[in-house]
Amino acid sequence: MRELPKIYDPKAVEQNIYDFWTKGGYFKGVIDPDKEPFTIVIPPPNVTGQLHLGHAFDETVQDVIIRHRRMQGYAALWVPGTDHAGIATQIKVEEQLRKEGLSRFDLGRDAFIERVWQWKEEYGSRITEQLKTLGSSCDWDRERFTMDEGCSRAVREVFVALYEKGLIYKGRRIINWCPACTTALSDAEVEHEEQEGGFWHIKYPVKDSDEYLIVATTRPETMLGDTGVAVHPEDERYAHLVDKTVVLPLMDREIPIIADDYVDMEFGTGCVKMTPCHDPNDFLVAQRHDLEQILVLDEAARVNENGGKYCGLDRLDARKAVVADLEALGLLVKKEVHTRNVGTCYRCATTVEPMTSPQWFVKMEPLAKEALDVVEDGRIEFIPERFTKIYRNWMENAHDWCISRQLWWGHQIPAWYCAPCGHVTVSREDPTVCEKCGSMEITRDEDVLDTWFSSALWPFSVFGWPEKTPDLEYFYPTSVLVTGYDILFFWVARMIFSGLEQMGAVPFHKVLLHGLIRDAEGKKMSKSAGNGVDPIEVIDTYGADALRFNIITGNSPGNDMRYYDERCEAYRNFANKIWNASRFVMMNLTITENRLPETLELEDKWILSQFNQVAKEVGETLEKYELGIAAGKIYDFVWDTYCDWYIELTKPRLNGEDEAAKESAQRVLLFVLVETLKLLHPFMPFITEEIWQALPHEGEALMIEAYPAYSPALDFPAEEAQFEKIMEAVRAIRVRRSEMKVPPSKKSSALIATDDPETFEAGRVYFGKLAYVSELTIASDAPESLQGLVSVVTKDARIFLPMAELVDLDAERVRIAGEIAKAQEGLERQRKKLSNEAFVQKAKEHVVAAEREKAEQLEALIRNLEESLRQLTT
Repeated sequence: MRELPKIYDPKAVEQNIYDFWTKGGYFKGVIDPDKEPFTIVIPPPNVTGQLHLGHAFDETVQDVIIRHRRMQGYAALWVPGTDHAGIATQIKVEEQLRKEGLSRFDLGRDAFIERVWQWKEEYGSRITEQLKTLGSSCDWDRERFTMDEGCSRAVREVFVALYEKGLIYKGRRIINWCPACTTALSDAEVEHEEQEGGFWHIKYPVKDSDEYLIVATTRPETMLGDTGVAVHPEDERYAHLVDKTVVLPLMDREIPIIADDYVDMEFGTGCVKMTPCHDPNDFLVAQRHDLEQILVLDEAARVNENGGKYCGLDRLDARKAVVADLEALGLLVKKEVHTRNVGTCYRCATTVEPMTSPQWFVKMEPLAKEALDVVEDGRIEFIPERFTKIYRNWMENAHDWCISRQLWWGHQIPAWYCAPCGHVTVSREDPTVCEKCGSMEITRDEDVLDTWFSSALWPFSVFGWPEKTPDLEYFYPTSVLVTGYDILFFWVARMIFSGLEQMGAVPFHKVLLHGLIRDAEGKKMSKSAGNGVDPIEVIDTYGADALRFNIITGNSPGNDMRYYDERCEAYRNFANKIWNASRFVMMNLTITENRLPETLELEDKWILSQFNQVAKEVGETLEKYELGIAAGKIYDFVWDTYCDWYIELTKPRLNGEDEAAKESAQRVLLFVLVETLKLLHPFMPFITEEIWQALPHEGEALMIEAYPAYSPALDFPAEEAQFEKIMEAVRAIRVRRSEMKVPPSKKSSALIATDDPETFEAGRVYFGKLAYVSELTIASDAPESLQGLVSVVTKDARIFLPMAELVDLDAERVRIAGEIAKAQEGLERQRKKLSNEAFVQKAKEHVVAAEREKAEQLEALIRNLEESLRQLTT
């Protein structure tokens, strides 16, 4: 046993402890046929990233889970890794090149990709090192990267396999295009926000007629690509015009009037302009009616050569020019202010432009069905369950997934185009000739795959798939996936259908979805808002354990949480409480082994039974992944039950002359402390390991000790209930003394009237030590005269304290009278405020409710003070 320093310094402990764990190989997942595996794969953070609070939240939850399962005896494995993050990484390197006066086009594709790899080698390990600072117990020997050789092989195998089954195809479809990132986006990568804009009503003249149709649009510039106007087939207003044409304003091009059920007769004029290349609904209508497709915007969202005189204008400048020209021609009927949902790029927040483009897609309908079935039949469980409904809605309405991206960094699509015959060769190995005609004039597709394509394979690609490796055989399917609800569709859904399609089995059994970390006011954290928090700075100030405990105790599955820096300070104080309690125990130890004594006192049975119950409840809540509740139970037990009560209860024995009693107290103190450290370890791993190593122990490390579980041998319900009666009486006396502002140094006699004198007789010693009672009388009846006595009541006893021994009665009467007067003044102010109709009507409901609550609290305070004054005068 070694002595702990007076003050706990996380900086002096955490790195040394982490090095001890890694050197001991305690994080390593080992295939053991005699053990049940428990596997987690980390949601791979972007290789560009630095640790932010969202990462800290996600990784702490995973670390608590894997440490708990490891201590339960599972063959636990947490696989780490990073994501190549196509767009984000390419942007980072292009920014670096711009500072050198270069662009990627100056370097060329191969040289640029080599430059990205260099950047990855230099900066890519930063976030993994930061995860270690947090205490993450990953098996770092198994660390993977979504573009390492093995993962790249898995990506290519899946692409080719899906292509061969007809589940991947290339086609010209409406896609979401980001003009800033200059790449296609999948539906899941588009975020929607309400924006206020215009709603322009425009006349389209009917050819060879005085009639015209009025259409409305929020994007007038797209009318340059209109190829039709649709009306409902049952709309009698326009029945005579169907199959005729209108002359498209500004472009002087005839376009047909068609009838289609898509049109809502009740909305607007019942006429809808058709722009097949720039609206997904129009695209579908155009396919049914064989309308021409005219693309009028380029990759930068500028008007192209199909836009006539507007060619070269940015989409917003073109909008202004088109509206001005329509107004000049008398064809603009009106403009209304209109709020609508606008799609924006999840990466850069630029407004997304729907446009037709030749892209690669995954057919979702056949894959989505089984991916939905496994959730509906319980093979995969979402925690909390409410996300099942959200998942179901998305899977039932999933569009084909656009998987091609116009980038250089990423998994290049394994498709080669033959110049002579036009055939597309898709191959597991790089071909040298066209598989159809044998020509050597083949060119590889320049696009890369969506980053989420490789991430979707993560639960099995990390284990060496497509090879049938021992790791894959043993650790797949994984046990639980921990991730934010915000990537349920980006990632979770795609992993599910990918696992089912490639492995024939679900990728994980449970999905624990957590919310986002927000600032103290509930606002989303971001650099631009200036409210971001650097977890490394927090760790530097308070220690990793304090940050971890803060994150976990504020968390409930599926819900956002607010981050309060002051709570880190509170949990640093909690760490200090544990440290000081451990030092107290160690300073009083003369024993060198940890085992319970043969004979237990009443308070010993009480603390053991209390611990046993907490171990049971913590185990139950951890099984349900209610980590915040579990952490709260441990906190309350450590702070209140063990430190504030049991340690105080043992002091008479520790300081007494009875050596057997002294040793008995030591043994129980040590046993409960060690078991509590085990219970707390997954949440606060550094301080618990450091203390455990200093205490008498067997074994190598706390992190591989058995996790505490309920034991019938530690269950003493009768003694626990008996001792709770004593504690309730002690608490009642202490509360009453506190209300009367009596210092602990001032002792008084007490009389307990009870039907259970044996219990209170057994607890006589505790009243002197903990309730500051100088002389205790236990009786079955209350005193005949209550004059001069103050009483407190519990469900098992009435306790009487002589007032004169506690306070100066005259001074106390004056003090209480003053407090009554002050409270009455405050109550009068509240009543005036609440009787003011203008305040009640204009103030927000929660403000009025708070003022009413203040008044009720003052009324209750006055009643209590008046009762105290009455007792002093009887």
